[in-house]
Amino acid sequence: MDPFVLFAITAAVTVYAAVKLSVYADVISERTSLGGMMVGMLLLAGATSLPEVTTSTTAILVGSPDIAVGNVLGSNLFNLLILAVFDIVYRRRKLLAQVHSGHQLSAVVGLGLMGLVLITILVPTGITIFGIGIEMFAMVIFYVYAMREMSAQERAVPEIAAASEEDSAAAEIQGKGVTLRAAKWGFAASALIIFASGSLLTIAGDQIAVSTGIDASFVGSFLIAAATSLPEVVTVLVALRLANYNLAVGNILGSNVFNMLILVLADVLFRGGPILEAVSPGIAVTALFAIMLNLIVIAHLLYARYSNRRRLYVVPSIVLIVVYFVATYVMF
Repeated sequence: MDPFVLFAITAAVTVYAAVKLSVYADVISERTSLGGMMVGMLLLAGATSLPEVTTSTTAILVGSPDIAVGNVLGSNLFNLLILAVFDIVYRRRKLLAQVHSGHQLSAVVGLGLMGLVLITILVPTGITIFGIGIEMFAMVIFYVYAMREMSAQERAVPEIAAASEEDSAAAEIQGKGVTLRAAKWGFAASALIIFASGSLLTIAGDQIAVSTGIDASFVGSFLIAAATSLPEVVTVLVALRLANYNLAVGNILGSNVFNMLILVLADVLFRGGPILEAVSPGIAVTALFAIMLNLIVIAHLLYARYSNRRRLYVVPSIVLIVVYFVATYVMF
């Protein structure tokens, strides 16, 4: 099959599964004690990041560490672009001013993990444990500690419920008739479909890179990264339509944190030494831009929550979009 056709079909299947995934996640967040932020950051973020898991692991198996790492960092870039675009589209709702304060910690965690990756690429330690870079162990410890802190923070500070009557009515219609048990099974089935589509996206993307002669690091950082971020696009859109803002923002920021753990799996599978020491210098540029976008999001979260000058609310998102396209140009 033509790689472009395979790429398009797989992307379409991924979109359909993501729509179902977000509806089931909304039901779970409303009918359990987890809440929108933690469901978004843990369940939904993990499920929508499954294409990145299969993409990066498949890239390792076909001998392309650049695509494996570039896909993760590029997906983080694209996820933040998604957040900025929806923030502008739904600017009247001022999304980032309404979400739980725990999202600030989530963004900081993502920033710290990406900073560690950038430093390791530029200044590799060469220290390994069982052939795995020592920084990967640090990432896992940091992640577990951060998740515990965010869970405690959500229990201590109630979520903000600020939805219009129209949005609330839409949410009730979408979740009507779906039991918690059905939502859990439906969520699992949708996640499996998304998981399977990741490998096909990688194979198609690798064939496109070969047939077009485009650099593998660019393909991994942008083409495949954008395709594997399709679940985030769809789930955020549906979550916003369901008026579950914490689920929407938590999915994006949680996916970026979860994506960094994919590098741990990639390093375990990669047998040529620490994977971050095997990638091309172009990957460091992708990591640098991901850090820049993350800093903009953190500033935006703080500004949206604490500033009274709401007329300039969308400025950070506009700046983020401009920086993203500058990154695309520099990488290409």
